[in-house]
Amino acid sequence: MPVNRKPNFDEPKQTAQAPQLAEETFIPEEPRWSLDEIILPAEVKAQILDVATYSENAHRVFELWGFKRTHKFSRRIGVNLYGPPGTGKTMAAHAIARALGKKILIVNYADIESKYVGETPKNIRKAFEAAKASGSILFFDEADAILSKRVTNMTQAVDVSVNQTRSVMLMLMNEYQDFIIFATNFIENFDPAFMRRISIHVKFTLPDEDCRRKLWRMYTPPEVPNNLDFDELAKKFDGISGSDISNAILNAAFKAARLKLDELDKSLVFEAVENILASKRANSGNL
Repeated sequence: MPVNRKPNFDEPKQTAQAPQLAEETFIPEEPRWSLDEIILPAEVKAQILDVATYSENAHRVFELWGFKRTHKFSRRIGVNLYGPPGTGKTMAAHAIARALGKKILIVNYADIESKYVGETPKNIRKAFEAAKASGSILFFDEADAILSKRVTNMTQAVDVSVNQTRSVMLMLMNEYQDFIIFATNFIENFDPAFMRRISIHVKFTLPDEDCRRKLWRMYTPPEVPNNLDFDELAKKFDGISGSDISNAILNAAFKAARLKLDELDKSLVFEAVENILASKRANSGNL
């Protein structure tokens, strides 16, 4: 028979405690791509190479050429990779880390955001500390979520917390003497204070015809029987990203397998690309 227990108002009330973010949230990993594996327009690739060779050229620039006197606090380097989704920004971040011979520590906003006011700045500190302790490249993906403009008309506690987070991020960036890479689809959302502290901005664009040809070839395994003409595909479909090309080939391959076809027919690839383009039009409101 259940016993009815009267509440004891003298007992301490249990309140929600902000959980400590597990240290294992910030674990460096080996870079997944190299410079040889990313296909980019020549101008973009050249800028990425400038970043990737920073360490090997630092002695000449700072020591032999005297920039250590004129740029005392410029040994740290912030790199922002911005542009449309699916254009290779994340792959480039991994390739830079590999070229520098370092692991990459990836930070997504979901890893550091906390519903407990005041906890997010602490989590950001942990990410910086983990990168410093492991000698890793710190990479903030979808960085606009944390580098966005500060709130000027604060009306509630969350606004104060947002500004506090931005202030802590600025301070940590000023103190950090190593590589930080950011990637964003929305550079227009960045606060000007962060823009000034990031020394290199690399604009990623949708692939040109030559890049599309290489991407179609790269994402089509030589083992798959097909009647694809990569020149035709590169010319026929403009305004698509490397990610779109990768998805189109894979989707078409699965349809060919479902239909029990002996080869990957180009009509299936055309159909897969058209479906992707239609979804993009719908997403932008242009049905």
